[in-house]
Amino acid sequence: MSLLYRDRLDAPASFAMLALRLVAGSAFVLHGSGKITNAFAWMGPEAPVPGFLQALAALSEFGGGLAWIVGLLVPLASLGILCTMAVALQFHIGRGDVFVSQALGTPAWELAALYFAIALLLLLAGPGRLSIDRALFHRAR
Repeated sequence: MSLLYRDRLDAPASFAMLALRLVAGSAFVLHGSGKITNAFAWMGPEAPVPGFLQALAALSEFGGGLAWIVGLLVPLASLGILCTMAVALQFHIGRGDVFVSQALGTPAWELAALYFAIALLLLLAGPGRLSIDRALFHRAR
């Protein structure tokens, strides 16, 4: 077993993992596309977060989303997204946001928790058979 490819999933589970990677990866590319164009200052001039950390978050969202879509370096991308979502969770929970908002536009932390869980799944279970990681890192038995 390679650190970059885990050979644990059968064909149906690999197809489901592909669907998850495509949907979640596309969402992350869209979330990160605005951030990556202004990577060091997307939070604004008054942000308490240093520019290089903002750039890491933008890269993990945009680049990690692309990596999930194509299935390339999925564990590494998942680790970056996991860290970014952990910070997002800490931020939202720390300021008292609700889990699921009942009012449109009210901040909530369910999306960060969902993405955290998806990243954890992809980190621990791997991308599945339908990935570039498998083509590059799979060792035939």
